[in-house]
Amino acid sequence: MTMDDLILQTLRNSTLTEELRDAEIEDLANIITVREYKAGEYLLQPGNSTLRNSLMILATGEVEATATLGGEKATLHLLQPGDLAGIITFVGGSAAQISATVVAKTNSKMLLLDRSRLESFLSTNPAIVYYVMRGIVRHVHGIVRRMNMQSVEMSNYIYQQGGRY
Repeated sequence: MTMDDLILQTLRNSTLTEELRDAEIEDLANIITVREYKAGEYLLQPGNSTLRNSLMILATGEVEATATLGGEKATLHLLQPGDLAGIITFVGGSAAQISATVVAKTNSKMLLLDRSRLESFLSTNPAIVYYVMRGIVRHVHGIVRRMNMQSVEMSNYIYQQGGRY
């Protein structure tokens, strides 16, 4: 599989491009770069702002997002191909807001979408920017919904409610 094929296949499987037409996905693919990570390599860490202007989209491999809670490392999410990382800084948040560590569990390939390259579409094809940003919001909403469900399940378990415990 060529890098171009990898980019197109990943984009088509991502929430990021659900509302884009094929021609728009191809336009978006032209401004994306691919970066390879070795198993154990860090993609994002608190305080590290090297990719602060890039949205990351997992193409291949296994990538884990973790956070340190109460002194212990906890897995927040195991990313699936098409999943996004680096959202906070991509949409303009500061690197100080990064609280998760994202590490490659296996050799992985990530698509990188640079914010300024996406913004270059504002004058020529603003619909791409609009629909990509909607895709980011949908992705974040899915994360929040998943976390809320886990919180409810944990609360039910702790207080033995819901009849399953």
